[in-house]
Amino acid sequence: MSRARATGASAVVLPVVALLLSACSDEGPSVSLEVPACSGGDDGNAAYGVVLMAQSVPTASWVPCVQGVPLGWDFAGLDARSGSARFWLDSDRDGHHAIEVRLDETCDTGGATAVPTDREGLSRMERVTQVTPDYHGRRFYLFEGGCMTVVLTLSGEYRGEPLALATQGIGVLAREDLAGQVRADTGGRLELDPPDDDEGGTP
Repeated sequence: MSRARATGASAVVLPVVALLLSACSDEGPSVSLEVPACSGGDDGNAAYGVVLMAQSVPTASWVPCVQGVPLGWDFAGLDARSGSARFWLDSDRDGHHAIEVRLDETCDTGGATAVPTDREGLSRMERVTQVTPDYHGRRFYLFEGGCMTVVLTLSGEYRGEPLALATQGIGVLAREDLAGQVRADTGGRLELDPPDDDEGGTP
């Protein structure tokens, strides 16, 4: 599984900090229309929305991101708040928010069945609640400190493309790699997970 390189320009992190402050407050979520890409630009770094999701769920050892979407699909927004984050993909055939990707510390896998995983280091479970006329299902990826849920609500006739997109178009990045990216982007001035005050941080 490929991981993001920890290089880039410090300017990239500035909007991240502003978004993090609003996402972790009690006033409401932070919403972004920029794709949380697994890699982009000349440096190949993860988009700042991926960092935002990582800080929304500080226990998560893996963080979802967008590898790419085929024709007919569009990114529909990212909603991140303290304790959870999610983003959506719209389809011209399968409808609005046909795919929703959630990141939480835990998730309810009741009624789900364990299946062979397609991601190293993550276990996978599936729960299908309806197959006709629309397809409703959830795919769970469980890992240390978190859970990624892919919610499928498909109204199109052909299910193969969206199911493949849920596997191939949605990636995950290791938290340790995102931490290295933030550290490099800011010249060591910021950390993805700042130490607690009682751990001896500088006032």
